[in-house]
Amino acid sequence: MSLKAAAGAILTTVGMLGALPAVAQETPIKFQLDWRFEGPAALFLVPEAKGYFKAEKLAVTVDAGNGSGGTVTRVASGAYDMGFADLAALMEFQANNPTVPNKPVAVMMVYNNTPAAVLALKKSGIRTPADLNGKKLGAPVFDAGRKAWPIFAKANNIGNVSWTAMDPTLRETMLVRGDIDAITGFSFTSLLNLEARGVKADDIVVLPYPNYGVKLYGNAIIVSENFLKKNPEAVKAFLRAFTKGVKDVIADPKAAIATLKTKDGLVDAALEERRLKLALDATVLTPDARAEGFGEATGPRLSLMASQVSDAFGTKERVKADAVWNGNSLPSAAERNIFVAAKK
Repeated sequence: MSLKAAAGAILTTVGMLGALPAVAQETPIKFQLDWRFEGPAALFLVPEAKGYFKAEKLAVTVDAGNGSGGTVTRVASGAYDMGFADLAALMEFQANNPTVPNKPVAVMMVYNNTPAAVLALKKSGIRTPADLNGKKLGAPVFDAGRKAWPIFAKANNIGNVSWTAMDPTLRETMLVRGDIDAITGFSFTSLLNLEARGVKADDIVVLPYPNYGVKLYGNAIIVSENFLKKNPEAVKAFLRAFTKGVKDVIADPKAAIATLKTKDGLVDAALEERRLKLALDATVLTPDARAEGFGEATGPRLSLMASQVSDAFGTKERVKADAVWNGNSLPSAAERNIFVAAKK
């Protein structure tokens, strides 16, 4: 082949390659949970394991967390693009850091009702919120239930309680020992922790905040301001894939926990399946979630929560409801109908 012919062949080949459609690049997303790889984490691990994120051209990595406050801070710093955190913690961060750039925003409500609850042992004589008057309560200082206690106390006319702070690992132990009369914590976590310490379920009193006049939202998917501006379609794609995974988790919790176990082989499958089911019943598959629609946050309820958090948390500025929530990336209402997946 002559040099002229060879050059022509090369140009033709290059031209053909140029005509091929460009391969879509995956958008990397670093995602941090609010806590360890326990039952509820399956909501995010299942869509990852089943390739739902990948099908949306996303390269998602899901890491464990150590509390909602830490997750909010890390998303704000840019260390993570998205995360899963308590909405009250997000509100507190925004109101206490009004000038900080890249403030995270909630884009999908997952726990429509807060899982915060008061737990006590029946032998204490505590049966109702009124019985908490004058009692000794305990919880870590950053516990969601403790921080929102003023809202619960006001709704139920409770006063004159004293608080003891402790490490999260000691909370249930101190209750069992009788050092305190009651604790605050996530219902599906503290209940199982008490049982693990030898307390029978029938001997435990659980007073969920939502059942006693406290209609706070719980955990939401949050995203950094910068990432949302630069990658709006990626955020929408993430929420679509996540919603698809949630339906799978609801339809088959046992399989969801099997997926969780591939992430952490030391988890107790039976325990975490129960934790997952308790979490779904208490926060996701609730009457409020059915009424509002999975993933949504309604204006009046959001505004009330913003006002309650401002007062209870003593924030530097008042929480602005419209600044913490952006529902523009949500999938359609039909796509978000997760209740069809729930077994009757």
